[in-house]
Amino acid sequence: MDGHINWTALAVFIFFFALVTVPVETDASKRAKALLSSTGILTLSEMPGVNSVLDAAALTYVAGAAQVISTLLYYVMLFMGGRRRS
Repeated sequence: MDGHINWTALAVFIFFFALVTVPVETDASKRAKALLSSTGILTLSEMPGVNSVLDAAALTYVAGAAQVISTLLYYVMLFMGGRRRS
């Protein structure tokens, strides 16, 4: 039973880490866009490409969080005896 408790604690930790990471990374993308624009490193014509790339980078963390949530739900259902009926 101890193994289940350790794995459960690890899964919960990963779940909360993923949830905390999403807003941090989306904020970092917003700050990077503002910095690149305000310092004149990029021109206005370059900003649509930068927006696309930084938005895609932030969405990878959203996809990762969705994967962690679905995996955690899978194991919760598995441990609670959820299975298909024939």
